[in-house]
Amino acid sequence: MRVLQTVVLLTATISTGAIAGLFYAYACSVMPGLARSSDHTFVETMQNINRAILNPVFLVPFVGSIPLVGLAVVLAWGMPGSPALPWIIAALLVYVVAFLMTMVVNVPLNNALDVAGDPDGISDLAAVRARFEDSWVRWNNLRTIAHTVAFGLLAWALVAHGALSSVEA
Repeated sequence: MRVLQTVVLLTATISTGAIAGLFYAYACSVMPGLARSSDHTFVETMQNINRAILNPVFLVPFVGSIPLVGLAVVLAWGMPGSPALPWIIAALLVYVVAFLMTMVVNVPLNNALDVAGDPDGISDLAAVRARFEDSWVRWNNLRTIAHTVAFGLLAWALVAHGALSSVEA
């Protein structure tokens, strides 16, 4: 049972870290780079990115982290006195909040940008960009922080989980 708990917690930590890193990359490079682009390039690139990201390499860790962290909670709950449990629960709560930010704000903005149509046929690209960019960036920064906090909580849970095993040895 201990090995399963460790594997699940480690996998949840890695998948959460991957998502935190992805959103961090947007925050520190993708969006600042696109901010320097023309309206046409910005809209076209974000439409392409939003379509391309809907793939298993992104979706499995993004959606899969929730049940993994949930399973880590269940497994830690089954170990009375587990010092990792409060950290895993906190990580789950923070991750769910970050996930909801994406689903409630970023995804609808992505969909609205997609519905705007082909950039070559949009008469006012500046207006389309303006309705998207500032809000998307602001919420991406918030979800980046939240996912990073969830990752940090899980990393600390691994430390606490390891501390228990050293006491048992």
